[in-house]
Amino acid sequence: MYLDRLDDLDQKILTLLTRNARYSYSEIGDRIGLSRVAVKSRIDALEKKGIIEEYTTIINPQKISGAVSCYFEIETTPAALDAVIDRLYQSDTVTQIYRMSGSCCLHVHAVAASQDELERFIREEIDRLEGAVSVKTHIILARIKDVKGLRL
Repeated sequence: MYLDRLDDLDQKILTLLTRNARYSYSEIGDRIGLSRVAVKSRIDALEKKGIIEEYTTIINPQKISGAVSCYFEIETTPAALDAVIDRLYQSDTVTQIYRMSGSCCLHVHAVAASQDELERFIREEIDRLEGAVSVKTHIILARIKDVKGLRL
């Protein structure tokens, strides 16, 4: 299992936080039998170790009128890979970039406010990526299952 190196209490804390990161230290403590101070101490240690990276709000772009979600499969020449990553990283439209196994392949998620914005992004950014060997574009039609982070 993912959490074998953590004790039972840390595992329980992480399980609760992945369900709802807004639980207070007191609520977590009540559920696992620790004081608020002990829970805070453990969470601070998990953050310091980098096990907990951040707390965030996840917005569903499909619930916003006109928003378009898509992903790109981009293959580059080896020499161009870092420059392509840097250019995509700077774009506000790009939400995630993954380096994939295989020959210099990137999996890139993007969310545009409208079809027109997506078209502009493709024309001005994707189509101009120097060193791109191939690009496949996929529009996301429906979110069926979307798990965020590690499921415990």
